[in-house]
Amino acid sequence: MEWFTALSRVLLVAAAGATLGWYFGDWLVGISLAMGAVLLFWSRQIWRLEQWLRDTSRPTPDLHGLWGDIVARIYKQQRQASTAQERLQSTIDYLLESFAAMRDGVVIVETNGAIRWCNEAAQRLLGLRYPDDVGQAITNLVREPDFINYLDVAEYAEPLVFESSGSTRSFLQLVVTSFAEGDTLLFIRDVSDRVRTEQMRRDFVGNVSHELRTPLTVISGYLDTILADTHLLPVPYVKALQQMSGQANRMELLLKDLLWLSRIETAERKEKSEWVDMGRLLGELQQEIGNLYPDNPLKLSVQCQDRVKGDYRELYSAVSNLVLNAYKYSPDGSEVFASWRKQGEDYRLDIRDRGIGIDASHFSRLTERFYRVDDSRSSTTGGTGLGLAIVKHVAAGHGAQLKIDSRLGEGSTFSLIFPEQG
Repeated sequence: MEWFTALSRVLLVAAAGATLGWYFGDWLVGISLAMGAVLLFWSRQIWRLEQWLRDTSRPTPDLHGLWGDIVARIYKQQRQASTAQERLQSTIDYLLESFAAMRDGVVIVETNGAIRWCNEAAQRLLGLRYPDDVGQAITNLVREPDFINYLDVAEYAEPLVFESSGSTRSFLQLVVTSFAEGDTLLFIRDVSDRVRTEQMRRDFVGNVSHELRTPLTVISGYLDTILADTHLLPVPYVKALQQMSGQANRMELLLKDLLWLSRIETAERKEKSEWVDMGRLLGELQQEIGNLYPDNPLKLSVQCQDRVKGDYRELYSAVSNLVLNAYKYSPDGSEVFASWRKQGEDYRLDIRDRGIGIDASHFSRLTERFYRVDDSRSSTTGGTGLGLAIVKHVAAGHGAQLKIDSRLGEGSTFSLIFPEQG
């Protein structure tokens, strides 16, 4: 080993100095002179090493022994670091070139919110300037309230769709990914066409539902009038007319839910200003359920009196849909429970039943319009297939989360979790 060789040489010099000193009559002086020579030699080696470390672009110093080994190792590590840095820089350049070629906007934001880099698409979509805006806080340059609040809250599980201000009305989708040590990667996409198409679909559904409601009301009215005196009708016609009346009533419920869903979707982004007493809401719902299921009332547990900011009609609609679903998909006489409580910093509304339960594979699609776990149940339950879609949009409009916990044969729990509100 190099250090052992160096130590051996020092001891050898010390022995030679002691021998020489002993020969002249004072071996201590001989050792001191020998160690001084060693110290002088090492000092020069250290000085040359220090000079080279100050400027490694200079030629490698020709040092001897242990110091030469140190220089060799440093030089080797320097070359390895340089190669790794070149490889890393090449990867970064490749990624930046890839981002620059993307049609979607890409912005790299540092931990403190300052812009490090952005591509041309981001400059066009967000009105940024590169490299002039490097080091500037992105929230100082993009002044959209939804955009700023989304980055401040730092909950990126769901992408943000916001309307950008400018000469033309456009909608942008923001997806944020964290990387490195707190830095973030912002992806911005123009989704104006998709938003407009979705709005057209909503308008179409709302307009068609509204237009169908009047003729359907007339049909139902005539059927009810005719069926009021069934003894005057031929017997074969009675059952057919009753089926027609039942289907007309079902279609009226469907149109009613479609119109209500269209209204909720339109008002989803509007700020809620009313304080809703959830305990009172559950009490009113308990009375309504008592009229529908007098032998099996809703079991109620209100553990806090806190209110949430929202729309009373929308929340009542969402909770009633959850409760009615619990009754529809539970055996006759099976108990249904509703509870309102505070959990940590959040507020939690649970609707729990002991019904047939739902397989977890269906959870991701339960809130889709008209989706049913089993189509064969649609005729028996009499639902419209829009209940959970309504619940989802009401939850989104109130900043709440809809969570589902269910097991086949054991029942289900649908929860609305509201964040703490000042």
